[in-house]
Amino acid sequence: MSGESTHEATCTCGALRVTTVGEPDLVIACSCIACQRRTGSPFGVGAYFRKERVSTAGENRVYTRTADSGLEVSIRFCPECGNSVYWFAALRPDHLGVAVGCFGEPGLLEPGRVVWNESKHPWVRFPEGVPVFDKGVPLPKAEPPEGD
Repeated sequence: MSGESTHEATCTCGALRVTTVGEPDLVIACSCIACQRRTGSPFGVGAYFRKERVSTAGENRVYTRTADSGLEVSIRFCPECGNSVYWFAALRPDHLGVAVGCFGEPGLLEPGRVVWNESKHPWVRFPEGVPVFDKGVPLPKAEPPEGD
């Protein structure tokens, strides 16, 4: 990991921090109602890094909810300022999601996919060419057992 860029995401008051190494595996803009409520904005943007490429510091509280997929998302937020900074999603168990706005570096990361477009505010526009899904990305189907 030597020579790779590091970036720090923080809450508003700076007490809860995430340090990332290298590039995220995925950046997703999500317009689901839960993300709208979590951010107080028309959408949330999360960068997903492999867990071993992030470190966290500072006291946090956890809010766990069940996503529309039926899987849990555990959101970590600052008990002082209330900012949600990062989360663990059962859909991506090897990753930690970081709120892109918490990096405080406009232009650092752009979404590689847009999900829950069906609940997007009509005036919101995303970059052309980015894959858009009306709902979340379909979960992989379990393979049927082999044999009779």
